Amino acid sequence: MIHARGLARTFRKKKQEVHAVAGVDLDVEAGEIVGFLGPNGAGKTTTLRMLTTLLTPTAGTATVAGCDLVADPVGVRRRIGYVSQSGSTAPEARAGEEVVDHARLYGISTEEATARGKQLFRELDLDGLWERQPKAMSGGQRRRLDIALGLVHVPGLVFLDEPTTGLDPQARANLWQHIRGLRAERGTTVFLTTHYLDEADALCDRILVIDSGRIVASGTPDQLKSDVGGDVLTVTAEHADAAGQVAGLMAALPGAEAPQVDGTRVVGRAPNGGAALVALVRELDAAGIAVAGIESRRPSLDDVFLGLTGRSLRETGAPAAVLAEPLEAAR
Repeated sequence: MIHARGLARTFRKKKQEVHAVAGVDLDVEAGEIVGFLGPNGAGKTTTLRMLTTLLTPTAGTATVAGCDLVADPVGVRRRIGYVSQSGSTAPEARAGEEVVDHARLYGISTEEATARGKQLFRELDLDGLWERQPKAMSGGQRRRLDIALGLVHVPGLVFLDEPTTGLDPQARANLWQHIRGLRAERGTTVFLTTHYLDEADALCDRILVIDSGRIVASGTPDQLKSDVGGDVLTVTAEHADAAGQVAGLMAALPGAEAPQVDGTRVVGRAPNGGAALVALVRELDAAGIAVAGIESRRPSLDDVFLGLTGRSLRETGAPAAVLAEPLEAAR
């Protein structure tokens, strides 16, 4: 559905060139739900804008939904759906009219647009809101209406930009269910950007991480977590003077990293945390070391992201795509 090689975008900020995206290679296959993550200023928004034809690449090639991104941008637009972070509904309009008008832009008849729109309203739990104004809807209802707008022309590929930003936990969970349904019931390919790591973990078949304008990691959530360097082991000794012994036993586990000691608490990493935990318990028991607690946990996507980029997903940066002027505009 998406195949890009060397995709790049350079901007000019004052007299300086800014490489917002510096040669991105990515592939998204039909039927996948792919998450696209990156800290602010990493090139995520610029890449998304290029893939949706809102920005022309400075270099590189890409096909999106079977059409060449540069040679046939109109063909791309006809075949994709795009749900922006800010939404696209007019507050004073009626929800049903918005959907029908959007479909008409794709050459769909009013009758067919109305039928498709009402079907989407049923699927997205918007029944009874056809005549409602968006300003009178809840945040979750407005986001589902945005998704209806992006799907009414039946695209094979839909881009969702921060679809759950600002929603309460219940509305987020509800929208996750509908996003899963896009693939399960419609076979839709979903390209999703998000600032919520739990969202990416719950929804996505694969995750792409971009930093400094380049893709720095790609894989399933489990693959990325396993690449962090093992599961996290935590042992709390009953007495601080035993922590050093605990650390020594933990360090001796096969493939383990050097643990850190904080008072009675010892934290380290080891491959296959379940088996490592069993072995460690045996060693602790044999050494007669009393412990107050012991646990093993899988690395989280937070661990992955910090390890890859050295910063938090929500850490602020200078978004070059926003601050810089396009090169062609400056020439």
